[in-house]
Amino acid sequence: MGDDLRSRRTVIAGVGAGGLALALTACGGSTDSTQPAAAGSSAPQSGAPAGGALAKTADIPVGGGTVFKEQKIVVTQPTSGEFKAFSAVCTHNGCTVGNVSDGLIVCPCHGSKFAIADGSVKAGPAGKPLPAQQIKVEGDQITLA
Repeated sequence: MGDDLRSRRTVIAGVGAGGLALALTACGGSTDSTQPAAAGSSAPQSGAPAGGALAKTADIPVGGGTVFKEQKIVVTQPTSGEFKAFSAVCTHNGCTVGNVSDGLIVCPCHGSKFAIADGSVKAGPAGKPLPAQQIKVEGDQITLA
């Protein structure tokens, strides 16, 4: 019976190692270009192609903004007719900001808050501002630049 037990262990170990190799292969080597850049990077964080429509100007409240999670961008309107855009990836730990409230872009992960006018840090733990992003406002349409 000793040989049978060793044979079974060998087969089970082989299957386990093969499964592990398959899992590692499936998880590695991604070339997904929509992954966020490192915190503080000046690379665009947008997952949508340039020129992609984001919203109508009427959709962005004056003194507030809207987070576009899929595109990883937040568009704000600090004053009437002035539109700004920033990366929606918090510079503290890479979370996506959650909302815009009381003139601040708010990250739900650790409570960092950023100014809607310039992306500057208003409350930590983030130490760097949200990077500005390029948008175009034509008529009542806001698009990625």
